[in-house]
Amino acid sequence: MSLNSIALLQTLLQRAESERDTAALALRQAEGLVAQAEQQGQALHTYRGEYDQRWTAHFRTAGTPELLHCHRGFGQRLDQAIAHHQVNTQHLGNRVQQARSLLLAREQRVAAVRKLIERRQAELQAIANRRDQRSTDEAAQRAASAQRGQHPLAAAAR
Repeated sequence: MSLNSIALLQTLLQRAESERDTAALALRQAEGLVAQAEQQGQALHTYRGEYDQRWTAHFRTAGTPELLHCHRGFGQRLDQAIAHHQVNTQHLGNRVQQARSLLLAREQRVAAVRKLIERRQAELQAIANRRDQRSTDEAAQRAASAQRGQHPLAAAAR
């Protein structure tokens, strides 16, 4: 384990963050498409209601069977368009759910890589602390030996 492994993990973290950001953008775009589709669907419903009101009033004054047939045919096509639009909106909603799931997975990956980096840094810090402690202990031992007038090599030679 070294600083090089930390650098590799940092690169992995950058890539994971980039993938997460891309997934977040895809989610925002999918949500925008759903919002737009819902507005269009609402506009279709509104138009359908207005169309029925207009023609109902018109038929009260002067309605012919041919005109009624045209009205019903167009109304059916409007209903088909509304149903088709609802199916498309549901598909877009499914894409939003998939994008949300992907974003969650990407966020979890970023969190996991960050946690791994923290652990590795803590391990490196612990190794450095042990090394410093060992060095300090050895220096204190040499100082204590020198203070007693004994050099560790001289004491070993006796």
